[in-house]
Amino acid sequence: MDSLMAIDIMSYFTEENLIRLLEQFRSFGPLPGILITFLKSFIPPLPTLLLVGANGVVYGWAGFFYSWIGLVGGSFLTFLIIRKIAQSSYIQRWSQKPKVQRSLLWIRRNAFSYVFLLGMFPMGPFVLVNMAAGVAQMRPGMFLLAAGLGKGIMVFYVTYIGTNLEAIVQQPLILLGIVLFIALTIVVSRRLEAYYTRSSEPQ
Repeated sequence: MDSLMAIDIMSYFTEENLIRLLEQFRSFGPLPGILITFLKSFIPPLPTLLLVGANGVVYGWAGFFYSWIGLVGGSFLTFLIIRKIAQSSYIQRWSQKPKVQRSLLWIRRNAFSYVFLLGMFPMGPFVLVNMAAGVAQMRPGMFLLAAGLGKGIMVFYVTYIGTNLEAIVQQPLILLGIVLFIALTIVVSRRLEAYYTRSSEPQ
């Protein structure tokens, strides 16, 4: 019964229904657009593509910022909660297991790229990424920067494609520009990761 109810609820989240919902509460300003993407971090099955796309249709390019604020804010709050819980004695004992230690060591060494690169994809284990970064005690500032950049790129190209689909079909070279933009951002992120890694090393 519960699973059928969950399926019924998730079936509501179509592009048409989301657009109708946002239009209905548009008098509340940016709050509905921010809230629906914020909830993604706490309700993983919510479809990111549809949420961001609906924001783009209803709010235009302002929807880009609303989606970005909601996604990054939800991810950061989830990360902070897990990071706090991970300091408990039970989690500390669990994290001392050899297999867990190896996983946490890998995450700590690749934390920035891990959060940034996975944040660039509209479909992925977002909640698990936030939780893993929290358990690994990633620095909040580094997490916020990595998540902000990664999700910013993802929201940008999803919003752009959603609001300019007809132009892209007529001029496919636009997609090449988007790919080059993403590649350039990855290069910049690598430099930022190197900077943060050096700054975090003991003097």
